Amino acid sequence: MMRSIENFRTFIQSYIPLSDEEWEAICSDFKLRSFEKDDLIVEQGKICRHFYFFEEGLIRVFYNIDGNDITKSFAIPPYCFTSKISFRNQVPSEESIQALENTVVWRINYEQYRKLEKIETWNRFMHKLINEIQEFTEKRMLESKIYTAEQNYELLLKRYPAQLMQKIPLKHLASFLGVAPQSLSRIRNKLHTNRS
Repeated sequence: MMRSIENFRTFIQSYIPLSDEEWEAICSDFKLRSFEKDDLIVEQGKICRHFYFFEEGLIRVFYNIDGNDITKSFAIPPYCFTSKISFRNQVPSEESIQALENTVVWRINYEQYRKLEKIETWNRFMHKLINEIQEFTEKRMLESKIYTAEQNYELLLKRYPAQLMQKIPLKHLASFLGVAPQSLSRIRNKLHTNRS
């Protein structure tokens, strides 16, 4: 199937206006890449070499601490992602990013990204995107502190489509919520019982 990067243009234009000339300058270096289910897109301990526009699939960001996976977040398309500190400073990443199903991205490397930083429109887009991510991260941190695991699970159900939630393995959801898989099973059963 032939794929077009036009979805990326639509995504950027949801944040800022974009002329044809600006778009041509932005999109010229992006290359298509596919990952299979469970592939690591970014690996903890290795330098993140790319910035990604995420067109199709499902990803999770996680840490491995003493052999235990701790899920930081999930993402659905269309969106942009990278391991920010690793990519920006070209140092080993403290997190991994994994495809939870077959995932399609457009990506550029660090040198190509630095070229984009000379484009004013790109900088305005990234400023808005980074602010949005920071706001979401702060909100999520607050929710994890003030809400119960059950309330946080209900928030997830509101944020993500149901068919997508079913694709996230129970152990990853439990890790994200900070509970044991058995506890999450009980929460799911209780919510299901209350709604039926």
